[in-house]
Parts: sequence; structure tokens; C-alpha cells
Amino acid sequence: VHRLIIHSLPGQKEDEEHGHPIVIETGKIGRQAAGAVTLTRGETVLYATAARDESPKDNLDFLPLSVEHQERFSSVGMTSGGYNKRDGRPAEHEVLTCRLIDRPIRPLIADGWRHETQLLSWVLSYDGTRSCDPLAIISSATALFISDIPLTKAVAAAMVGYDSENDQLILNPTHKEMEKSDLQLIVAGTKDAVLMIEGAAEFLSEETMARAVKFGHEAIQAVCKAVEEFGEVIGIEKKFDTLKTAPEGLQERVDELMTEKVDAMYALGGTKTTQGPVKKELQEELVMALNGGQDPDEAEFSTSDIKNAFKDLLCRRMFHLASTTGKRCDGRNLDEIRQLTMEAGFLPRVHGSALFTRGETQVVATSTLGDSGMRQKIDKIDGVEEKRFYLQYTFPPSCVGETGRVGAPGRREVGHGNLAERALIPTLPTEEEFPYSIRVESLVTESHGSSSMASVCGGCLALMDAGVPIKNPVAGIAMGMLLDDKDGVSDDNAVILSDILGTEDALGTMDFKVAGDRNGITTFQLDIKCEGLSLETMERALEQARIGRLHILDAMDAVLPKARESLPATVPKLATFTVAPESIGKIIGPGGKQIRAIIEDFELENMNVEDDGSVQISSFKAEKLSEAEEFVKLLVGKAPPGGKGKREERVEYAGLEPVEGQTYKGKITGIHPFGVFLEFMPGAEDGSYPGLEGLCHVSELAREHVRNCEGFVKSMNVEEFDVVYLGVNKAGKRQLSRKAVLDGTGGKSGNTNRPNRNASSSNPAPPSPSMSEEELDVIAKAIEGVQDG
Repeated sequence: VHRLIIHSLPGQKEDEEHGHPIVIETGKIGRQAAGAVTLTRGETVLYATAARDESPKDNLDFLPLSVEHQERFSSVGMTSGGYNKRDGRPAEHEVLTCRLIDRPIRPLIADGWRHETQLLSWVLSYDGTRSCDPLAIISSATALFISDIPLTKAVAAAMVGYDSENDQLILNPTHKEMEKSDLQLIVAGTKDAVLMIEGAAEFLSEETMARAVKFGHEAIQAVCKAVEEFGEVIGIEKKFDTLKTAPEGLQERVDELMTEKVDAMYALGGTKTTQGPVKKELQEELVMALNGGQDPDEAEFSTSDIKNAFKDLLCRRMFHLASTTGKRCDGRNLDEIRQLTMEAGFLPRVHGSALFTRGETQVVATSTLGDSGMRQKIDKIDGVEEKRFYLQYTFPPSCVGETGRVGAPGRREVGHGNLAERALIPTLPTEEEFPYSIRVESLVTESHGSSSMASVCGGCLALMDAGVPIKNPVAGIAMGMLLDDKDGVSDDNAVILSDILGTEDALGTMDFKVAGDRNGITTFQLDIKCEGLSLETMERALEQARIGRLHILDAMDAVLPKARESLPATVPKLATFTVAPESIGKIIGPGGKQIRAIIEDFELENMNVEDDGSVQISSFKAEKLSEAEEFVKLLVGKAPPGGKGKREERVEYAGLEPVEGQTYKGKITGIHPFGVFLEFMPGAEDGSYPGLEGLCHVSELAREHVRNCEGFVKSMNVEEFDVVYLGVNKAGKRQLSRKAVLDGTGGKSGNTNRPNRNASSSNPAPPSPSMSEEELDVIAKAIEGVQDG
């Protein structure tokens, strides 16, 4: 067993909440994996493994790496809310963590590694103090680094917050500190350079952002140095003997045949639709020239090797063109933005809409406003998160002229949607200023470079078109970088590109997305394909991105400079008020009967009642809204404040008495863990007295044991079902049984709720209750509490 203890990091506070060391241990758990570690900080424990197949995959031209991360509910003493109580498919926030782990590690695994490789990460124990994401990156990267998989540099991560009042950066802040922070930044990298940046901010300046990245990287350097020493102690040799290398002499022959033709293609400029076919023809010509149509087994070079060599040539000639002429493969200058066209409000029935086009990238963005019932709810180990605003991004295969799978969003769609969502959050009004829940959808209809940043621009226009009073318009831009040597760290010779094409993203070494308003940044994301980005190059990219962002904001202002002053007629009106929490039961009623009646009687769209007594109602008719609010206040006003005083007398059932052993049709009025309440005898037609209710205990619902009463009843998909009346228990409560109906022991009652008037003492005796007298007394007390509330 080997153990690494990192007692403190540069910039780390030394108080009780921040002073816990990072403890990494290997050799105790997961000894059959290629690499396995546990990482402990405070009472948070993560377990990460790295594993690989024995032999490399044939005919692959990419790194077969997969990453999975799971936050186990047991880590906080909970269980999943699913029916089978098992942690299932990754939630959206777990998918985002998988991407955070993958992005800094992938570019550092040796070129030519073709073994199927898998990184698995679990949160085994969680103290709730701070985010586990940086620890998940460190533990996964360390498991990979101490294995024989060829990751030759240690990778680490840090989270950075920012206290704007004191102008103080915070390393690995707690959740309490993050609530007040104007910055949420995750930085990952090696001891030499930054590999990944992911974060959101409250309109922070480029200077503050660069300072935060540098601050986080200082902590990363300390962790990386410790992990590299840890790896030396463990001493596992890296496996380089199976790396797939380019055939000797292939690159030289490709350069000789295609350099002039590639330069000619780039010199022509053009769009994806004009340049793409030319590139495809050159590649096919090259394959034919080198293989001559031979059988793949007899050819000197494989097709995948030829394509990889051709791609390398494309990268180098693209850099040469940009560095020597200041022009790009589509003819633009290095900092030039593609043509922008926009249109707001072009869809007639939606609340807000926008069509945003930038070159050959286009999105249709829509915004929908609703009440609090439209919020997105996410189960996390921190508790249930309710999102008042969320953005959903869709990237169909048709947007790039292809066919493919359509369905649940993939990891890329989840990541891009989250990035665009965080870009817009800081500009939204508070719930007190604007009580609506907000959903933005971005449908990518064309793509050739940064559809996520197009989603930011289109989403902002759609919000303004819907009348959402945002603070400032927000726009996004994607930056790229070209290097002569992709295996090194960025340097002074790096060429920075504004508004990159899909081609420049694929062949370049950086994808740096930045969004914000005219004064500062709201979100940013950096991915690197080389061995790192120097802080000086990042500062150059930030400044060039700021200039490009201002250009896009000018174009947006020309179309829709501010939010529309009134909401569309298709948006329901809202009213929000509060009642005493102890009065909530009166509003909801047994089985939700009262709240459903309020919605129906006052023509409401929806009504939400929270545990703290806040009530929100929505309707398209303002007069109905005020009438409903007045009714609810009168309804709860009947009960004396605080539950004290004399209770109003309850009107009792005054109809015919049911007959024991007789079968009745019961209407569901309430579902509880212990059973179902049903109205099985009708009330007066003039409403002078209510119907008669009884309880069908969970043990009387079916022949088999029912584990989940609510789930079972919902699966029946009925509002009423037949029950046998079992009589009155000691507490005077009426008992019903569905199981007796299934067993055929109940008497017939025809198609009416009323008992058979000719029933006599010859009726069959009721079945014996399956509950003991003690159980009946407990249920009777529970019934009294539920029914009286």
C-alpha cells in the first residue's frame, strides 16, 4: 500500500473548513485494475480506476477512451428515488463531470495508443462541504498516471472562487463561499501549462479571469509535482511497445504529392460546401496514388495511415498560410467575424423566438415562460436542485448534412447546452423581479463552427423577444489557435483565430469559447489538443475574444436593442401570495380534491403550493386570477391563526348506510403509504352532505404484497375501482378491501354506488381482516390525522 499526503496548497486557507489534507492511496482497493486510487479530503472519499484491454484495436484512427463518473446516493446516507432504488444512468451533472475528467487527460495520452481504455470514478462518501469535481479529475488522472497506460505527465485540477467585496480569490471554495462568489472556475493542467478551463462568472473582466487561472494553476503545479513523485515510488513502466506509429517515409511522400494542391485549395477560400468536396477529392486522389487500388492486405500503406498523414499536412499548411499571409482557409483575416444575420419574433405562437445565423452556423432559439411548476428538478447528493431557468440544446444530424441517431441528448449536447445556459444566467432578472420559470431551446439547423456560442446569441434574442427584462444582452464567440508544433506548449508563434470554423476546430489546437456582455465575461470554456496553453497566449486570446464579442453585440443591438416592453398574449399571467403553512392542507384537500376544484372553477392553468406556504397561480384571465386568490385567502382564513380556537363543525354523511360484505365502486380521494381513501357512497345531490369515505389498507389492495402503495395505484391507471365494505373498526373508521373483490367474496351491487336495498341478513359474511387489532388501532389514529387535516 502506498499513500500520498498533500498537506496544503499555494493559496489555500488554513482554517478548519479548508485545512484538510488530500490523501491519495493505492494498493488496498481495486488491485486488479491497471491503476486504482482512493482520494480522501475531510470526510469525502472518491474511488477511481483506470483499465485497458490486453491488445490494441485494429483499424482505429482515434483514442478509444471512455470515462464514467457516479455520485452514489449512499455517500450521503440516501437511496435513489427510482422505483428499484438503484443508482441508474448518469444524471446531467454527472455527465458534465465525465467531460471535465476526459478533456484535460485525452490530449496527453501518447499518440497511437489504441487499447480500449476506461476511467471509472465514484463518490463513495461525501461530507457536503465543497464540489467533488476537482477531486474527481485528480483521482482519475492519478489512477491513469500510476498505471502502464502511456500518460507521461501528471494532471491535476483546482476550483477557484472570487470574493468581489474584498477582491480575493478563493482556492477550492466551500458551497457557502460559492453562494457569494462572482466566479465559479475549474482549471486543469500539468505543472507546465493549462489544459482545460471551465467556468461561469458575474460579468468579470478579462484581467480578473486571467488572474484566477494563474492562481488556480499554482495549486495545480503543487499537486502535479507530488503525484509525479508518487508515480516514481510505485514504479510501473509505461507500455509504449504497442503504440501505432506512422509508416516510415509516408509523411514525406504525402507532403511531396499534396503540398501544392492543399495550398491552392486554401488560397481559393470558400465555404464548407465549396471547399469540402475539393478536400474530399484530394484525399481520394492521394489514397489512389499511394495504394493504386491494391487489396488492403497487400497495400504498402493502410488507408487510415494515409488519411492521418494527409490531416497532418492540412494542419501544417493551415498554420503556414495564417502565419505568413494573415489569411485563413476561408479567406478571412485572423480576427474577422463571419457574416451575421438575425431575426427576432419570426415564430407566431411561441413566447419568444429568434433565428441567428453566423456564416454557415445557424440556430433556431425559442423561449417559453411558465409558473413554478415548470421548474426542472434534479436529484443530487447535495439534495434536490430546482432550476428556474434552463437551456436545452439539440444537434440533429441534418444540421451537418448527415443522417444518424435522434433521441435523448448525447454528452456533447448536454455539455454545449450547459455552457450556453450558464452564459445567460447572470443577465436574467431575479425571481422577485420576474416570477416566471424560463426555458430556452436551441435547435441547431446548420453547423460549421461553435453552435454553442450561436445558441447563446440566439437564446438571448429569444429571451428579449419574449419580454424577459434581462440586465444586458449577452453574446458568445469561439476562438481557435494554430501551432507549428502540436506536441508542444503554445508560444509566441501561436496564431489566434476569431470565430473559428469547424475545419479550424478539427485541425487546430484550441477551442476557447467566451461569452459575456460589453463589460465582462459570463462563461468560458477552454479545450486544448497540444500539451498546454501558456498564460500569455491565453491573455492574447481573451483580448481578441472581447473585441469579437463587441462586434456581435453591435449586430444584435441593430435587430433588438432591448427586451420587449410587454409579454406576449400567449404567456399566462401569474399571481404569487403566501398563506400560513399549517393551512396548506385546506388548499390541497383530501387526495388533491380541493386544489383540482380551484383550478377547474377559476379556469386556472396551474396552481403550486410550496411547503413554506407560498402559493403561485397562473391563468390567461386576469379577473379569474384575482378571484382565485381571493377565494384561497378566504378558504384558509376560516381556520384561526396558528391552528388555535374552535374548529368548525364538519358536515357528516347522512345517506344510506353501507352493508358489510357488499361490493361498491369507490372513487379515489387520497393515496398514502398506508392505503387508499375512497368515496364509496355518494353525497347528496344538492351538496348538503358529503359522500362516505373509507380506507382500503395497503394489505387489502391486492393478493400479492404491495411494497409501494402510490406506485401500485398509479400503475392501475384508474380513478375508481370495486371494493368490499368490511365494516367499522374499533375507532369507528370504515374499512374497505379490493383483495376481497379479487377473491370473489363480496356481494353484488349492480352498477350503482348505492347498496342493494333488498340485501338481507343472508348476505355472505365479510372476509376476516388481515390486520391485527393493534394494527387497526394504529391505522385508525393515522386516518384521524389525515382526514381531519
